[in-house]
Amino acid sequence: MTPVSNFSVAGMETTGSTQAQAVTGTPRDTHPAAPAADVLPWPSLLVLGAGTLFMVTAEMLPTAVLEQMSTGLGVAESSTGLLVSMWAAVVVVLSFPLVRLTRRWDRRAVIAGGLAVLALSSALMALAPTFPVAAGARILGASAVGLLWATTNAHVADLVSDRLLGRAIAVVLGGATLGMVVGTPLARLVADAAGWRAAFWALAVLSLLAAVAVRLVVARAAAPGTTADGAGDSADHADGAGDPRGLGRLLAVTGLVALVLVGHYGAYTYITRLTEAPALSLPGGMSALLLVFGLASAVGVALAGRFGDRSGPALVVSVAATALTVLGLGVVDVSPVIGVAVVVAWGIASGGMPPFAQTLILRLAGQERRSFAGALIPVLFNGGIAVGAALASLVVAGSGMSALPLLGAVVIGVAAVGLALTLRRA
Repeated sequence: MTPVSNFSVAGMETTGSTQAQAVTGTPRDTHPAAPAADVLPWPSLLVLGAGTLFMVTAEMLPTAVLEQMSTGLGVAESSTGLLVSMWAAVVVVLSFPLVRLTRRWDRRAVIAGGLAVLALSSALMALAPTFPVAAGARILGASAVGLLWATTNAHVADLVSDRLLGRAIAVVLGGATLGMVVGTPLARLVADAAGWRAAFWALAVLSLLAAVAVRLVVARAAAPGTTADGAGDSADHADGAGDPRGLGRLLAVTGLVALVLVGHYGAYTYITRLTEAPALSLPGGMSALLLVFGLASAVGVALAGRFGDRSGPALVVSVAATALTVLGLGVVDVSPVIGVAVVVAWGIASGGMPPFAQTLILRLAGQERRSFAGALIPVLFNGGIAVGAALASLVVAGSGMSALPLLGAVVIGVAAVGLALTLRRA
């Protein structure tokens, strides 16, 4: 997920203001104005959602063409697999520095530029003659995507009123879900038909088109005044300083969400092994079951859009439900019906969690810490995913596959209790 995953000066572009033009160098009238605060800016959200679709597809594409890429680059499949874990590590390391570097830029320009860099990275992957060149292209792409997640979420929060924030985040993250459910499988179809390099070429073209669409369609921020990245704000705000209690709640919630991802992705890393029995009962086997999980996740995102106005309680409920469904993975062998039902429930519960989490985190951050929170989300989310996958590998090696559901459920359950206590005190 992922960031999670789901990060200016755009908010300063108010009527009569010349300061924003001086900082960004961009005339105010060259982009569409933001819509009324009580109306979802559908064109902007759909374009940004398409961007997240391509971002997730780019991250996961090597897993879809693993064998072909390994043969084409002349390396073992284990080496090619590193291109995915390397991606997450780069996002964790570079998101904050890049957000800091671009903090005074128009967010729309940052998003469009990031998508253009992602297109360049995909083109370099398509041309890569050796594994080191491919690794360099992945580092470039991951750098762009870390900045993209941070800036996109922050800009979405500036486009809508707080009442509509949950719905807006759900729409944009719907693109990320489609990246898993549709983007990666379609990339595999292209690779099967024309080779793995053709899949990267297609992604490069689509990412470049998305960059152009951002410049033409995405509205400037509706919120007047300055933000954490504005020229009139202090560096302390840009770094997340200020009210220590507010910052403490923000960090606590984000850390607890990362803990949820440790448990969730620890189990998801081995989903094909944990759900072998119910998969056998479906036409298409494991591919069908993974599709079922992806569609259930999309349902969770849609539900998050409906209940996003109560993001705090909804997050606690979705995390608790995720813990119960992960625990249920221990009984999927009882019957095919129970097994498939557990997978569907897991997809719905875990699919709703990222939109609820990102909405709550951005609300806790407020306008003065919005960019800080935007960068914090992909860093801790990707860190949670990486730690979860590594921890699961150790557990499987030491205690076997059957130990994963209980451990994952305990980790997620602890996070659910922590979130409930933190939000109650707040």
